[in-house]
Amino acid sequence: MIKNGVEADFMNAFNFLTQGRDRKPGEGLTMMLDKGIGPVSLIDFLELSADYVDMAKFGWGTCAIKDRDLVKEKTEIYSSYDVIPYPGGTLFEIAYLQNKVDEFLDEAYELGFEAIELSDGTINIDKADRGELIGIVKDFGFRIITEVGKKDPTEDQKLSTEKRIEMVKFDLDAGAYKVLIEGREGGKGIGIYDDKGKVKDHVVDQISQKVDTKNLIWEAPQKDQQVYFILKFGPNVNLGNIALEEIISLETLRQGLRGDTLGKVKI
Repeated sequence: MIKNGVEADFMNAFNFLTQGRDRKPGEGLTMMLDKGIGPVSLIDFLELSADYVDMAKFGWGTCAIKDRDLVKEKTEIYSSYDVIPYPGGTLFEIAYLQNKVDEFLDEAYELGFEAIELSDGTINIDKADRGELIGIVKDFGFRIITEVGKKDPTEDQKLSTEKRIEMVKFDLDAGAYKVLIEGREGGKGIGIYDDKGKVKDHVVDQISQKVDTKNLIWEAPQKDQQVYFILKFGPNVNLGNIALEEIISLETLRQGLRGDTLGKVKI
């Protein structure tokens, strides 16, 4: 396994059958959704799976209902395993609504977060503010990850594909490290997914024709969605909102070790 250009110093079982994935920094990223795992269980999980996780999102506002020391302990654990921890975009939206963005960023720094997600999935942030906020987050020294899409399906349907592309390009030009394509935890009835969770292929095609996919993270919580993106863009496509218990399963899909991708991917 080669992660961020560095070869892991271990030998996998049956290493003669697969050589892992060779990828460059910033590609083939897996973003995991952390919904509240404890530090002891987290260490156990990362001992098995850290090489297949790049970023960990503390979902929604979950870290705001946890003891500060516990949150800090978890960010330190993630960092020690070369996984980038960051708070969910909903918490940023709350800080924005309360005019406490600076305080939010100070606290995020003190707690050991390495990236910030800027979203307006529930609220509205106008274009000028969005660009300014991206700059402010970068000036604080964080990686900035933005998200395009709405949490409410009715509101999300008002966003045309052209508008999504425009927002993605704006965020990248403003300095975003990556842009998340909203899929929520369930992956149904939002953005690129229909009500049954099937990918809207024509929408993905439109987006990928206008934006370099290495700059995108497709939220793909369901297995069939993960298979779709791996077969369409290759094993080093960036995927997000992956449940903790699905990290290893996803990596086997990426490496062609499951029937869905066996003989269909080049690594």
